[in-house]
Amino acid sequence: MSENKNIPNTNFIFQRNVALVGILLFVAKLLAWHFTNSDAVFSDAMESIVNIIAAFMGLYSLYLAAKPKDIDHPYGHGKVEFVTSGVEGALIIFAGIIIIVQAVDSLLHGNIPKQLDWGIAIVAVTAVINYLMGHISQKKGIQENSLVLQSSGKHLKSDTITTLGVVVSLILVQITSLYWIDAAVALLFGTYIIFIGYKIIRKSLSGIMDEADLGMLEKLSKFLNENRKRQWIDVHNMRIQQHGSGLHIDAHLTLPWYYELRKAHNEMEDLYKLIGKNTDRTIEFNFHLDDCKPISCEICELWECPVRQRPFVKKIEWNAKTIAQVGKHSVND
Repeated sequence: MSENKNIPNTNFIFQRNVALVGILLFVAKLLAWHFTNSDAVFSDAMESIVNIIAAFMGLYSLYLAAKPKDIDHPYGHGKVEFVTSGVEGALIIFAGIIIIVQAVDSLLHGNIPKQLDWGIAIVAVTAVINYLMGHISQKKGIQENSLVLQSSGKHLKSDTITTLGVVVSLILVQITSLYWIDAAVALLFGTYIIFIGYKIIRKSLSGIMDEADLGMLEKLSKFLNENRKRQWIDVHNMRIQQHGSGLHIDAHLTLPWYYELRKAHNEMEDLYKLIGKNTDRTIEFNFHLDDCKPISCEICELWECPVRQRPFVKKIEWNAKTIAQVGKHSVND
């Protein structure tokens, strides 16, 4: 069963605009590099190339992620966002390596920047535009649970930091005539870019490998605890997978063994609605119904149960750890 939310699908158009702006900023930085012959400006222009490639890859992944499920992809195409995000991280690392190589070469052989006033003005303008695009992209990505837009936004904002650093370095070089500062700043930012790329790859791999999101499980268990029914004896073996902006949730729900099929199914539907009501994401559910066992009596708060075999001992609090537990709960948990 799926719980659908009507979220406007504007991600594709927005990502297209990010790509087009990225091309304009790259041209501006190339112009600044032409004027200045600065390693720091070169490092900024190199990262803009990555921005453009990543933006178009993100555009393609959003197109694929929006496609409906089919026979070959029964869970949809949303996982492609993790793949493209990982490739983006690899490209960022590659750009960082090129920047470091160029900076080391300049430190060893010397490189004298020129016409720094033009470079400062052009690069400063690109920094402002980059930050605005990154902020909007990340905010929209969080609102619509799009890893592509979040990664794009973080990348653009990190690019803003490096761009501002370039502006500061150019100002220092202009004031002091210490030309090695230019290459040193490029070396520093190349290292920083590699670190950002690693973090993006790490997050994309966690999504591809369905790494447990403890924060999401904790949030889910909290409102389940607050709204749990006494006949929901136990919830366990809960797993959450992310497919693009949607979620797939598996779990086991333990109910009294004597419930007829229709009544048990209605209880499961109530649990679906409770979870769906507390999120703005599209969710596909796959719950397994378990019948209670004698050991379940010891954690069951259904006092009016006509067939109780053991006395109640304690209540099991649902949290990220307990609802993810593979087997049924007992008083020993």
